Amino acid sequence: MASGSRTRRVMKEIDDCLKDKTSGVEVETVGSDISHLKGRFRGPSGTPYEGGTFQVDIKIPTEYPFRPPRMNFDTKVYHPNVSSQTGAICLDILKDQWSPVLTLKSALISLQSLLCSPEPNDPQDAEVARHYLSNRAGFDETAKYWTKTYASGTGAVGKEDMISMYGLDRGTVKKFTEMGLSEEKVVEVMRRLGIKDLKGDAGQKEARIVDELFK
Repeated sequence: MASGSRTRRVMKEIDDCLKDKTSGVEVETVGSDISHLKGRFRGPSGTPYEGGTFQVDIKIPTEYPFRPPRMNFDTKVYHPNVSSQTGAICLDILKDQWSPVLTLKSALISLQSLLCSPEPNDPQDAEVARHYLSNRAGFDETAKYWTKTYASGTGAVGKEDMISMYGLDRGTVKKFTEMGLSEEKVVEVMRRLGIKDLKGDAGQKEARIVDELFK
């Protein structure tokens, strides 16, 4: 598609979002660059993301709409299909299932739906997917905490909140801090090993943590 046609298509899609007051999806340009946009939507009700507003960085390729937009979460999200480090997204319509009949609005609505229905067996973040599959209640608690911290405008996380931020079991962390180790060190090791608690194979998990802590 020629550059002028692409520009008209993108401007029409932005205008459609502005006129649609029911979808809750917003799209705007970054400055005057029609190839760089920001999208926003609210977290779905009844999920750990409720109450948050999530911003997505959108890059429009030259071949749009025959190639999908490149989307990446600006807002940190605790979700199996979103990288907790980079905001990269695993969603089929942003890859091989994209179609020119889809729009920026429909893509953002699909992201909103993804927050409702994670796909932990096809993850972008394997550690978060393991947490979702092994301890759903703990996952929900951590996802809610991230929503409150990063998506509701309440400010940055303090060091004292790192246990909740990474979904770690507070009793397990305390077990190791009582050995005289700093909480920050224990949290860093447990997170690096992908261990949230000592449930199941407690002896093996504890040995791995101790080995790392006292290297």
